[in-house]
Amino acid sequence: MNERQKYRKKSGAFVIAVRLDIDTQGFRYQKWGGEQVCRAGDWIVNNDGETYTVSHETFLRTYEEVNAGTYQKVSVVWAEVAERHGRVITQEGETFYRAGDYIVFNNEDGTDAYAVSKERFETMYEPVSRPASL
Repeated sequence: MNERQKYRKKSGAFVIAVRLDIDTQGFRYQKWGGEQVCRAGDWIVNNDGETYTVSHETFLRTYEEVNAGTYQKVSVVWAEVAERHGRVITQEGETFYRAGDYIVFNNEDGTDAYAVSKERFETMYEPVSRPASL
């Protein structure tokens, strides 16, 4: 893998989200080449036309409400470019990726991972500048 770098969501990038806050056993669905699981309390997110789920704990840690039902990702992520095709285990299931896609981590220690295509990632995220050396 390439060196992991720190990124933030570009300004003005919002999602529409609804919490699955009902008495349910959740549901399973197919996305990103694998089976995903949405549990009671998780969030159903529409990100510029792409719909997926996010665990409740991750959503609370990483998103902030800007208007009713509209949220912005406020936490940074760490990401690296995949050198070869592969898959990553996520909190919701598994995601398959291709060489050149980004493997993204919500936590600096490399946990809470997911994958995003190169084109989509570079449209949504920007590098966090490193402070100049003294």
